[in-house]
Amino acid sequence: MKIVVLVKEVPDTYGDRVLDLETGLADRAAGESVLDEIGERALEVALSYADATPGTEVVVLSMAPESATATVRKGLAIGAASAVHVVDDALRGADLGLTAEVLAAALTRVGFDLVITGNQSTDGSGGVLPAMLAELLDVPQATSLNVVEIGDGTVSGERATDGGTMRVSASLPAVISVTERLPDARFPNFKGIMAAKKKPFEVLSLADLGVDLARADVARSIMISIAAKPPRSAGTKIVDEGNAGEKLAEFLIQNRLV
Repeated sequence: MKIVVLVKEVPDTYGDRVLDLETGLADRAAGESVLDEIGERALEVALSYADATPGTEVVVLSMAPESATATVRKGLAIGAASAVHVVDDALRGADLGLTAEVLAAALTRVGFDLVITGNQSTDGSGGVLPAMLAELLDVPQATSLNVVEIGDGTVSGERATDGGTMRVSASLPAVISVTERLPDARFPNFKGIMAAKKKPFEVLSLADLGVDLARADVARSIMISIAAKPPRSAGTKIVDEGNAGEKLAEFLIQNRLV
């Protein structure tokens, strides 16, 4: 079985995240960049299955700037057998539609039995990419899984709903996404880090994938305005002079909090 895991370099959630007010893009130089944790969890699902199932190939796939090479290689150090890195200057600021089209083209070229992604990245938080990929690839999807079970020709799992738990399954090939309830990824050890330097690492461009940005039938998003987030204003302070309860109730009512 061939499992392709989508990984992404994102700004460290524990560091400063700054928006470039000229381009509308995240300023990647404002802080540290890391491999998105939800992508690591997706990779752990694939590696855990590979550990128990001989003959399983795990590939990491990322669409990211050339500067993200070291981050993508972390997926190899953790345990993936090979990596595919889509790099093209024309993809700077790509929206979800273009991202899905490019990744679908890369997945078609690489080949797969199962695609595993996180349910949403910590930077864009779109949450729709797995479904878009399944649509473009014309395969079943099982998204936002808290439990994943990969079998012979099928994948199944559990998804939380407002009223309980939903059991879902799909025949392979398929696309699934996982939530933060899945286990943390294993840490890359020294042996894995050294081995990663010798593992296959393919770099692809839009030309390699046959994606034409000039096609008229491909929708593209246009940013029409951008502004800095206003500074947080001071909160309302209630001094207890014997009527603090009444003041608190009035505040809650005025702000429609009760």
